Amino acid sequence: MASVLVDTGPLYAMADRDDDWHHRTVRFLETNRDDLIVPVSVLPEAAYLLAAHLGAGAERQLVQSVLSGELTVEELTIADLRRTLELLRRYEDARIGFVDATVIAVAERLKIQRILTTDRRDFSLVRPRHCKQFELLP
Repeated sequence: MASVLVDTGPLYAMADRDDDWHHRTVRFLETNRDDLIVPVSVLPEAAYLLAAHLGAGAERQLVQSVLSGELTVEELTIADLRRTLELLRRYEDARIGFVDATVIAVAERLKIQRILTTDRRDFSLVRPRHCKQFELLP
């Protein structure tokens, strides 16, 4: 089975019916059969946004999604952090942030080309080591 790496935006969009990406994200998830992998660095950012904008229940639902196996959490390795620092330096002018850089590093390590994200700018800008470009979903 193939895997999809999940960024912060869709985790938020799933919960917020008023989010511009809500319907696209929900439709994708309803038909997706691939493993959804979330880098551990994404969870605090998503939890913060959910709690701040939608309340504690939305934050708890994110944790429940991990516990129920809907999402698989991928830890960061030292090599991932080294690559993250390289990306932060290389794309400093573009202001690629830490979380996006860790998503890219994990994608490279796991050789995943598909990223579920609402961030078209950062992930389109970066040239990954393992493929020509990322396939951005939904």
